[in-house]
Amino acid sequence: MARPAKKPPEQWKREILSAAKKLFLSKGYEETAISDIMEAVGGAKGMFYRFFPTKEAVMHALGDQMFWENNPFEAVRDCPNLNGLQKIQKLLAVDRSDTEREEINTQAVSILKDPRILVAAVEANRRVLTPLWFELLEEGRMDGSIQTEYTRELSELLPLINFWLMPSVFPATTGELLHKYQFLMEVLSALGLPLLDEEAAARTEKILQKIASDGGDST
Repeated sequence: MARPAKKPPEQWKREILSAAKKLFLSKGYEETAISDIMEAVGGAKGMFYRFFPTKEAVMHALGDQMFWENNPFEAVRDCPNLNGLQKIQKLLAVDRSDTEREEINTQAVSILKDPRILVAAVEANRRVLTPLWFELLEEGRMDGSIQTEYTRELSELLPLINFWLMPSVFPATTGELLHKYQFLMEVLSALGLPLLDEEAAARTEKILQKIASDGGDST
């Protein structure tokens, strides 16, 4: 067997993440083995474990990387012609347009069955997303486009919503997930944050159907 090429550590890490992304998108997370990833980058499995303890850790790191590469909060921050609510609506549209990250996030639902990974994901969302949401919500409150006294509470709630809609965390059928989504939209609207529109609802319904199916929906 040929010896692995000499590369700087950061290059190995970048190439492992890049290969994992391509394989997850083409074969699927469950069907991709660590050996597949390392074959793609031309390295031994031992090199993989220098950077990642598990395949789940690669998925987690990949999700973070894809978020920062196409951060929807940054995409809307400097849109001078939009008020706070419009920026949030545009943010959600930008987020939905990133189909590769959406697919990776959907595949990542299964690994959240591991309590350690779930706790790490919740903490990361709280630490990273809460201040970003608070900034936008406060902007909307100040310009009058968001009528609420709960910007702090909403900024803490919004990063947790995805976990409530994951059947690997809260078991649910497709119909139950859609009912939960409708409930969330009504609650957010009542709190001064109307986000429901036909296009978003239709796309979200497809995503929830796929998540429920992958999560073992019995309907």
